[in-house]
Amino acid sequence: MSKPIKEMIIADYKRRFGAIDSALLIDIRGVDANENNALRLDLGAKNIRVTIVKNTLARKAFAGSSLEPLNAALRGPTALAYGGESVVDVARALVEWARKIEHLQLKAAILDGEYFEGEAGVKKLSQFPTKDEAQARIVQLVLSPAANVVGAALSPGSNILSIVKEIQNKLEEGETIAKAG
Repeated sequence: MSKPIKEMIIADYKRRFGAIDSALLIDIRGVDANENNALRLDLGAKNIRVTIVKNTLARKAFAGSSLEPLNAALRGPTALAYGGESVVDVARALVEWARKIEHLQLKAAILDGEYFEGEAGVKKLSQFPTKDEAQARIVQLVLSPAANVVGAALSPGSNILSIVKEIQNKLEEGETIAKAG
């Protein structure tokens, strides 16, 4: 491949991946065409893109960017997976697909500058909460003390109401009520 072609590919990688700060590397070598198409269609429906990259050119394109830590995993046939709501969604989808497709290998991932190495790292990343899930947890934590206070304030009233209701039922049935001592 000539130097001008390589420079064009590097420029294209920088343009396409320059704004990405989180991504995942996979190896799809050995995945048959039908599985590959099913994988790409499913990921595409989730707005996740998969792009085969040339390692030496990707290393040059990633240099100085937030994807630079991925250079350590750029060995052998490599595809970059990115997009979706977050890289956690990408990791979850690919971990699920790795269970179905024998030859799909999870190589590495990066999330906000934190590098996750190998299959174990990608699986760990897939267990992280997404941004929406994390926000929901924080809201729940903030609101739970208020819910406990309201519950405590209403609890004695509901207990008294149930006691009064029990006394009413016993009186209606003609039973006598013993004095609590």
